[in-house]
Amino acid sequence: SSKEKVQLSVPCWSNIPFITVPLSRTHGKSFAHRSELKHAKRIAVKLGSAVVTRGDECGLALGRLASIVEQGREMMIVTSGAVAFGKQRLRHEILLSQSVRQALHSGQNQLKDMAIPVLEARACAAAGQSGLMALYEAMFTQYSICAAQILVTNLDFHDEQKRRNLNGTLHELLRMNIVPIINTNDAVVPPPEPNSDLQGVNVISVKDNDSLAARLAVEMKTDLLIILSDVEGLFDSPPGSDDAKLIDIFYPGDQQSVTFGNKSRVGMGGMEAKVKAALWALQGGTSVVIANGTHPKISGHVITDIVEGKKVGTFFSEVKPAGPTVEQQAEMARAGGRSLAALQPEQRAEIIYHLADLLTDQREEILQANRKDLEEAERRLALPLLKRLSLSTSKLNSLAIGLRQIAASSQDSVGRVLRRTRIAKDLELEQVTVPIGVLLVIFESRPDCLPQVSALAIASGNGLLLKGGKEASYSNQLLHHLTQEALSIHGVKDAVQLVNTREEVEDLCRLDKLIDLIIPRGSSQLVRDIQKAAKGIPVMGHSEGICHVYVDLEASVEKVTRIVRDSKCEYPAACNALETLLIHRDLLRTPVFDQIIDMLRVEQVKIHAGPKFASYLTFSPSEVKSLRTEYGDLECCIEVVDSAQDAVEHIHKYGSSHTDVIITENEKTAEFFLQHLDSACVFWNASTRFSDGYRFGLGAEVGISTSRIHARGPVGIEGLLTTKWLLRGQNHIVSDFSEQGSMKFLHENLPIPQRNTN
Repeated sequence: SSKEKVQLSVPCWSNIPFITVPLSRTHGKSFAHRSELKHAKRIAVKLGSAVVTRGDECGLALGRLASIVEQGREMMIVTSGAVAFGKQRLRHEILLSQSVRQALHSGQNQLKDMAIPVLEARACAAAGQSGLMALYEAMFTQYSICAAQILVTNLDFHDEQKRRNLNGTLHELLRMNIVPIINTNDAVVPPPEPNSDLQGVNVISVKDNDSLAARLAVEMKTDLLIILSDVEGLFDSPPGSDDAKLIDIFYPGDQQSVTFGNKSRVGMGGMEAKVKAALWALQGGTSVVIANGTHPKISGHVITDIVEGKKVGTFFSEVKPAGPTVEQQAEMARAGGRSLAALQPEQRAEIIYHLADLLTDQREEILQANRKDLEEAERRLALPLLKRLSLSTSKLNSLAIGLRQIAASSQDSVGRVLRRTRIAKDLELEQVTVPIGVLLVIFESRPDCLPQVSALAIASGNGLLLKGGKEASYSNQLLHHLTQEALSIHGVKDAVQLVNTREEVEDLCRLDKLIDLIIPRGSSQLVRDIQKAAKGIPVMGHSEGICHVYVDLEASVEKVTRIVRDSKCEYPAACNALETLLIHRDLLRTPVFDQIIDMLRVEQVKIHAGPKFASYLTFSPSEVKSLRTEYGDLECCIEVVDSAQDAVEHIHKYGSSHTDVIITENEKTAEFFLQHLDSACVFWNASTRFSDGYRFGLGAEVGISTSRIHARGPVGIEGLLTTKWLLRGQNHIVSDFSEQGSMKFLHENLPIPQRNTN
């Protein structure tokens, strides 16, 4: 029953030896992770005074309140704002009264500066309650939702009968899908006692709406309490200070690590009161999030984002993970990356060589871990994804060879001089290569991606965050362990981090202050989702791989069948596989065309006819729905073109600027195709599958980019570098930048030091 109580010992976050929490809650503990918040059925939302009022501390900002309307969930609202709303009404009345008296007294209508007396809070609350509720009702009526007002005081929780009545009323309103709007009755409450947040008799003292929200959340067995204020959440130091960092997850016992600032500009409580109320509710079994409800760009959907488990505000949890947070991992990767970049090129190469040796030496352990992943994934994944997930001895051997190529080619990557200019006497300018910073690589299914990308990051001196699919968790964890073992030989173990927390990809894409470049490796849908979710972080990659092969009138029959077979059938799920086959119109009904069709049938490739191709056929295959289709399987589209020029125009219109091929024996036609087609990779008499970092001699690739900025095509070490300018003034003080000044500008190009070609 609600009378039953249990005494709980409280850790160091409380100023008192114990508090008691009523045993009215029966649905278990609070949620341990943000991702579980989507299961919350009953939600309490506390709207602070700063949320419901405008910047002038008067009136109600109705636009912000639309965010509280949730479909399919029970919701209670604990609201502030009556005092602020009443203050506006009373100010208006006082000004009006003073202006009338002054006009009568002076006989003039001119108003002088009038001093407004300090308004008593209880009077403001009394004047503002009706207007506040009227605005809530007007807002909810737009959503066909009924609301009801309940005013409470601390005494209502000390009287057992009143407490039961309140509990019954709230349950009945929720049962009827009516939203209770609850507020402390500020018109009659006594002044709050200092530092009395947790010092009530048996229960939390209701001195403000934070403590009221916590009290009701536990009493009503709510799954989630959302406290909206005018700051992003809880910071480890006062918000606005240089070193202030938002705390993503707050645990009981962490209170010593934060500094509390002033109370709300218009409310009764500050952040310290919110934290104490949140911790009390958390011990009562209710999950809590403190977030910003005033931000104009996010306030409209902040509650939805919180319930969906997105990283918004500060989440209170009793379950502290064993490892570091992803933010801490990103900081570790940056510090480790800087140490990595400071190593000698030979030392970075030595790390990669050692990793290649570990892949062969620990082959059996790697394959055993991979078998665990395959056993768990067999019932969930399609055959193409299982093939990507699978490792073999030959794959590991190829990986080791690729890593050794990377090590050999990395000797002169970081710090390479690209340009030298003598600006003036004893004043030299250099442009040199440097790492980008911290890379976030998100990959699906393929565990062999981990050592490849790690080696490229090591060679280019970048810090690395890796987020792999859960289907490859055993393989990824072991491969990451081996990577860190290799990094340890030169003390830079932290440079490569594997994200093992329940971090959502969308949340990772918001870490714009910690991550410099995102590289997705996976399906086109994954790439599109990441490009959409990335907030201020550039994304390198391609969302589609619609690759074309154009068979010219002067193509070799033997080359055509071999190139088309390899492009389509060798690995149809790859991003560089053939999707559209363009055939010169005059090749229709010739032996070349017949051999192409026969080969595709033997390979069991399903053919879709383009509009022009279908017009030549009496009984055609299924006509293609779109010429911009990436099949990713043993399917392809065949379309007819009139010339190489026509083929180029078709690819520009329907392609994805990935990889496109011409098959011809005419060098002039081939050169026209190569020069005029604007794709990342353009080949003559070669398979589309040749678009690969390993085949290019890069050792491996982090992906294939179709971007026109920075790297394009298969991205190896060079694509993971940027540049910086170094100005060396030997015995020279640079202070005069004017053309008419005393400095004599030379702008003389100097020889660039030769690269190490070993």
